[in-house]
Amino acid sequence: MDVGELLAKVRAIAMELPLATERVSHGHPGWFIQKSPQFASFMDHHHGVDWVAVWLTCPEGARDSLLDQDPETYFVPPYFGSRGWVGVRLDDATDWESVADLIDDSWNTVAKPSQRR
Repeated sequence: MDVGELLAKVRAIAMELPLATERVSHGHPGWFIQKSPQFASFMDHHHGVDWVAVWLTCPEGARDSLLDQDPETYFVPPYFGSRGWVGVRLDDATDWESVADLIDDSWNTVAKPSQRR
């Protein structure tokens, strides 16, 4: 799957969420609840790494579980990692149902209590 197809899949999942908006943030496609806060960022071989990824916020404690579960898929992203975000590598073997669940969790993590689903 090429980068454009991966981006289209992430975009479709993110834009299904309530109040989701998309704009470029720090040079990359990002998804927000209205104007802020951000809940996802698409990274195309960021700083020359060999993979395409989506970076997501995580509920407290969830990132460590993901990293332990599958360190080949999940990683601590630069910059955002210090704020508890997780990176998810995307490729032809991606479990898109899991990615959709993680994007939904990310949205709920940053949503105001009155917005949460």
